[in-house]
Amino acid sequence: MNETAVRRRSSRPLWIVAGVGLVVVVLGVVFASRFGVDPQLTPSPLIGEPRPDLTLPYLEFDEDFSFADLDGDVAVVNFWASWCLACRVEHQALVDAAAAYQDLGVTFVGVLIQDRADYGLDFLAELGRGEPYLYVDDQRSRASLDFGLLGVPETFFIDRDGTIVGKVSGPVNPPLLTATLDAILLGRADDLGVVKTGEVQNR
Repeated sequence: MNETAVRRRSSRPLWIVAGVGLVVVVLGVVFASRFGVDPQLTPSPLIGEPRPDLTLPYLEFDEDFSFADLDGDVAVVNFWASWCLACRVEHQALVDAAAAYQDLGVTFVGVLIQDRADYGLDFLAELGRGEPYLYVDDQRSRASLDFGLLGVPETFFIDRDGTIVGKVSGPVNPPLLTATLDAILLGRADDLGVVKTGEVQNR
């Protein structure tokens, strides 16, 4: 076998390795660009729409709450239930944020769904009530339907004009709450949308 033939044979594996390496790099770039993107996550049709106009009974006393009372405030509307494990995980973050933003015109509303009122009250007695914080009972699932709820926990953010500007599907956390509320208060709500932090639960 002459020297030229030897060179040809020895160069073939190098081209194969180079080709495979190029494919790996290209695929790596593609997957890296998709990392963190949930293909099942679709934007909520409510983003950019007026918040539903509803009246619901308060959870803790015999009066009704109207969503129209939120006009002029930034609102955080959190759907929860006593049997929801992720709701327990996020509860303290919501309570702390309600206290931190109370002087900035931010109102927190907790909507109990698919649950008994006394179980909801036990949940609050155990984990603590937010101050200030409004707790209401979605007894007939009217709010759940109007907000297009997928499960609990889910949290909707409403600007001062009454427009739904953001949604978190899954439990919220302190950095996410802070970043979202700061964006709304600074007039940068256009950058918000739907964020998925985990799976929601249904009964």
